[in-house]
Amino acid sequence: MGRIAVIGAGMGAMAAAARLAVAGHQVAVYERTETYGGALRRFERDGFAFDTGPGLLPLPAVWRDLFVKTGKEPLEACVELVQVDPAARHVFADGTEAVLPNASRAGAVSALDDALGAGAGERWGDFLVRAREAWDRTRRPLLEEPLWADWRVLAEREPYPSVPHKRLLRTRRAATLAEVGAWELRDPRLAALLESHALAYGLDPRTAPAAAAVLPYLDHAFGTWYVRGGMRELARAVHERCVARRVAFHFGAEVSGVLEKDGRAAGVELADGTVVEADTVVGVAPWRSGGASEVYGADAVAPAGEAGVPGRVVVCLALRGGRPAGTAHRTVVHAQDRDAELALFGPGLPPERPTVHVNRPDDPALRPDDGHESVVLTATVPSQAHHDWSAPGAADAFADRMVAAAERAVPGLHERVLWREVRTPLHTRQETGAEFGGVPAPALAAAEGRLLRPANSTAVPGLFGVGGWSHPGGGLPHAGMSGALVAGLIVEGPEFRGSQ
Repeated sequence: MGRIAVIGAGMGAMAAAARLAVAGHQVAVYERTETYGGALRRFERDGFAFDTGPGLLPLPAVWRDLFVKTGKEPLEACVELVQVDPAARHVFADGTEAVLPNASRAGAVSALDDALGAGAGERWGDFLVRAREAWDRTRRPLLEEPLWADWRVLAEREPYPSVPHKRLLRTRRAATLAEVGAWELRDPRLAALLESHALAYGLDPRTAPAAAAVLPYLDHAFGTWYVRGGMRELARAVHERCVARRVAFHFGAEVSGVLEKDGRAAGVELADGTVVEADTVVGVAPWRSGGASEVYGADAVAPAGEAGVPGRVVVCLALRGGRPAGTAHRTVVHAQDRDAELALFGPGLPPERPTVHVNRPDDPALRPDDGHESVVLTATVPSQAHHDWSAPGAADAFADRMVAAAERAVPGLHERVLWREVRTPLHTRQETGAEFGGVPAPALAAAEGRLLRPANSTAVPGLFGVGGWSHPGGGLPHAGMSGALVAGLIVEGPEFRGSQ
């Protein structure tokens, strides 16, 4: 079988590497940093530990499939998966709170009726039924198959079955997620609940297509999961599976270019001048090693400009005092001024009072003892392309605003802080190589193809793209799917059409 060079040790790249090694290929991974996992990192200090990337795992079946296909030990034998219940507590702008159960439509309907008033739950439940239809229409072409050559079909068709809305003597259907919230949910708190799923992925609900309804549906239908010991444990398990399948890892090995011979990929060149020959190259964002048109061709989905992709600020809080019994694992504190917050997508201004996700896992592995608590705050922000996160005081000033927002859900939070660590898009850039520290969103249909990602195959024979900047986009489940698609294309060839 062939020699395969994989650029980067992110989750999608490792998923591809493990599958390719099992297929009999000789696989070597070249990672410019000193560890694996891409954005799935951990910060540790004084007995505290924090997930600085994704804090929860949607759609764990993707990673279960990887472990089934690459060895005898299932995922649950390598990590402990815990279903998070409740799925989330929401604190809305007016102070109203709703606690939503995990993966229960009836439970969500009841909880929203109790919290927001009769009828609110029914409207959300009806929305979830329509979101399921959008999911059924797009799941296979967007997640389980290589990107269609006729990708414009996906770009032009809106899969979400919007409810007809009469406006100014005209009947219209929602084209954006914001219109779904305003016209179908008809409650600013339900609209905030809907939009928070898009915002968490760096999507502007005013321009995100109605097809983004699949994002809340994903959590609802498949549940929200946590990996005991921290999400970094998933990266550890995948890395160990790769090593067990004799994938070779080279850390501190930055790839400076892809070699070509006779019109096809022939290996990689490292920053220190070392040349590594290979029959196939798998790269994260392969256009970074050459012009996009040369990599993909004129009729392909072009790489989205990374400068326009928002990033995240993560605040790790070491707290004195134990975690109160009954505390929700995840709380979403919604912004009190929606329009001001969405300015992050225009002028690129960090919000004064952002929507903040508060993760408070009940996990002894993340704290020194039961008299302390490890908490992570996350907010979507402009990337380094639009806001200078290296400016003196910029990171701490925004972290102060995040803590102030989180205090609406955690009274007295500021007084409990022993110390904190603030991480900005600059850290994301260092850890993942993203040009401005942006975090890619999942691929979505409609919107004229703006939210599709370049195909895993390229115009250069033997060169493939994997990970969040390639099909099917960002997110932990999507990374695993990306790895499966790349492996299928290499092992079975261009005729590969996805798992059945």
